[in-house]
Formats: sequence, structure tokens, C-alpha cells
Amino acid sequence: MPKLWSETVAGHRRTVQDAIIGAAWTLVSERGLLSVSMSQVAEAAGIGRATLYKYFPDVESILVAGHQRHVGEHLEQLSGIGRGIGRPGDRLAAVLEAYAFIAHHRRHGVGDEVAALLHRGEHVGRAEQQLVALFRDLLTDVRQAGDLREDVDVEELAIYCLHALGAAASLPSAAAVRRLVQVTLAALRSS
Repeated sequence: MPKLWSETVAGHRRTVQDAIIGAAWTLVSERGLLSVSMSQVAEAAGIGRATLYKYFPDVESILVAGHQRHVGEHLEQLSGIGRGIGRPGDRLAAVLEAYAFIAHHRRHGVGDEVAALLHRGEHVGRAEQQLVALFRDLLTDVRQAGDLREDVDVEELAIYCLHALGAAASLPSAAAVRRLVQVTLAALRSS
């Protein structure tokens, strides 16, 4: 069995967690959630079962940890786009499009049983709150530039964006996702 090691303890832990999460995702995508054991994950990750249990109690917790990490990466990506240079309306459009494509790709990632597991945790609610805050901040900048409708509160518009663009998960193509973003942006514009 190969040993996973890095220069620091923290680096080593991250390397082991990466190997565990990667192995679990691969196995679950190949075999299904209920067909994967902790022993199989340990073997695929190249570690012993005792080591695996020091990190995670079961396969579900491994998948949730991987999902939390993935969601965090998406939030950081969206925040980076939002902090970019350019007019507020352009930054908002870029963030909304990026979010819509994240939602669109989400439906292609895992089966229904795994999606149900991953999207019920507290981390999903926290991520939605962070998205609403990001959208709200961008919408506030757009309103200050005079390009946002005045008849609806910015917080409500941020929630609208979150849910409207979540529909991208059901769309069949990238072109359809882009049309959804354009419809959403048109609904936000001042008259």
C-alpha cells in the first residue's frame, strides 16, 4: 500500500483527505452509493481502514465533505468574478452567468440518491446565504449606477436571482442557460 505524505502535518492531512474524497467519488460514480464500503474506499485511496476511520465515519460523510469543499470552491470563484474590474452591471452579468453554469453542470454530476444526500445539509443553506449576499452586494452596486429597477428591494432581487438561475440545472444546453441569464438580467433592469 503506498504511503501518502507531505512536508507538513496539515499538508499530509489535506493529501490524505483528497485521496479519500477522490476515491469515494470515483467508486460511488462507478457503483452507486449503496454499493461502496469503507474498505473499498481505503483500498482505492491507498490507506489502511484505521486511517480512513480517523478522518471519516462513513461513505456519506466523505461525500458530504467533498461536496462542502466543492461548494466552497464555487463560492470563491463567484466572489472573485464579482470583485473583478469593470462596470457593476457587467460584473453582475458575469457572476450570474457563472452561477447558472454551475447549476447547469450540477445535474450532470451525480445520481439522484447522491444529490439528495448532498443537498440536504446545513452547508447548502449557508452557501445559499453567501450567494444571496454576493448577489445583493452586486445588485446594490448596479442600483447605485442607476441600472437596476427601483420597485423591488435588493434583497428580494438577490433571492430571485438565486432561484431563477437554479432552473439552469434543468436546461438541456448551454444556449438555453445563456438565454435564462439574459431573461433574468432583463427582469432586473431599470425601465
